[in-house]
Amino acid sequence: MDYKTLIREVPDFPKPGILFYDITTLLKDAEGYGRIIHDLTERYRHERISKVAGIEARGFILGCPLAFNLGAGFVPIRKPDKLPAEAFEVRYDLEYGSNSLAMHRDAVSKGERVLVADDLLATGGTAAAAVQLLRQAGADIVGCAFVIELLFLEGRRKIEGCEIHSLMTYS
Repeated sequence: MDYKTLIREVPDFPKPGILFYDITTLLKDAEGYGRIIHDLTERYRHERISKVAGIEARGFILGCPLAFNLGAGFVPIRKPDKLPAEAFEVRYDLEYGSNSLAMHRDAVSKGERVLVADDLLATGGTAAAAVQLLRQAGADIVGCAFVIELLFLEGRRKIEGCEIHSLMTYS
């Protein structure tokens, strides 16, 4: 399936000069959404994943069905002040600002095999922060899975020691 035909490109969002790759048009297509979950499941089926960590918010949309298919638990990685219990927090830079991510301290146990899931790999700051949170908790990161990767931003360079898998790329 050519996923790119299901992606809407929105110029100047969230600010002038940014071309936003909108996956909501892919998600509303039952066959397209099913295929991305199937393809990611097949890629990681034999990796003995114990948890899938999804990055708020689109990572939840991908991570939950992926975790279910892999027989794994799901860990939400959230924006600050959204989690009720004690949490780790990491600040990181975006291509157009900065932000923070948080994860409950008891979300993963030392040595658990964790897959990180999100919709887009751009500059890599968000995914690198998620990996840092998980490593603080002692997780073994199996990989980072994305629907889209923007190769020209070289985001994978920020995610050290982590296998990156993207279903589609833009140069």
